[in-house]
Amino acid sequence: MPYWNLSNRSLPLYEVHSMPGNALLLLKRRVLITICRGTSMNRRLLSSLVLLLAALTFAFPQQKPPQTSASTIDIMQNYRIVPNITYTVADNYECKLDVYARRTTDVPMPTVISIHGGGWVGGTKEGAQLTLLPYLEMGFSVVNVEYRLARTALAPAAVEDCRLALRWVFKNARIYGFDTARIVVTGGSAGGHLALMTGMLDSSALFDATREWDQTTVPVRVAAVINWFGITDVKDLLAGPNRQNYAVSWLGSQADRNELARRVSPLMYVKQGLPPILTIHGDQDELVPYSHAVRLHGMLEKAGVPNQLVTIPGGKHGGFSRDQMINCYTTIREFMKQHGVLP
Repeated sequence: MPYWNLSNRSLPLYEVHSMPGNALLLLKRRVLITICRGTSMNRRLLSSLVLLLAALTFAFPQQKPPQTSASTIDIMQNYRIVPNITYTVADNYECKLDVYARRTTDVPMPTVISIHGGGWVGGTKEGAQLTLLPYLEMGFSVVNVEYRLARTALAPAAVEDCRLALRWVFKNARIYGFDTARIVVTGGSAGGHLALMTGMLDSSALFDATREWDQTTVPVRVAAVINWFGITDVKDLLAGPNRQNYAVSWLGSQADRNELARRVSPLMYVKQGLPPILTIHGDQDELVPYSHAVRLHGMLEKAGVPNQLVTIPGGKHGGFSRDQMINCYTTIREFMKQHGVLP
């Protein structure tokens, strides 16, 4: 029976055993914990789940008593995972999402929709799984969304998919215990851009494509947006000193490229009445200019939209220090409380 020994320095923490039927078993100091069973999950997702559950223990020295893994155990006991739900099919591509739902759905729970980054040309929902941990620890249910990348469909396909994922969350709220009055959208980089577009738009923007399960135009509104260094002016990245290849690839050579870039830019949708928006951005970001965050903040202030800009001094495109990340999530928690998402 093959296994992998996951260790922190010289101290073995976990042994992950491959079992019949694509199951993975996690051994922690000779205690057997079943992580997943069944044959329907692909191995990439199974391996990601092992890392997701192990992450909190790896983050801290292991010489401390067992209570250091209490958060991991709470997540294991309180959540169920429903992976790879197809929420739409477009361009022969199955757009999928994973649901991390509270096991008890009697009381609707605040829910985070997480959208991965990758410049609209790369990235996967599995690659962003560890970023879900702080929200699970706060008590949120989470919906982890994947969407069409540029190799499958050019802009505005990703925007259409994420807007549709939001409507899927509203339509399936009762099944999974989502509180539709407390839906938060978040993402980093291109995921931050898509979080802004998902949370700021309404149907008048004409990005809400109807699918077979969604024949009604039910109004959807999010409670807040958490934008991690997201693009706010797509046209700015197509030419000039801020040109980025990933943006050029996403827009392609479409005849109306400049107009389309304007239409998929969050700055075009700033108006009074938007949900509260928290932006986190490093002032030395070389992939998404810090000016994108500053301009968004200024326009939101002028429009009277509740918002906050957290500047990471010397911060680049993510990769913030441990202390900076702790401060970011402390700010996020307080922002959620301030706007009634968390008690």
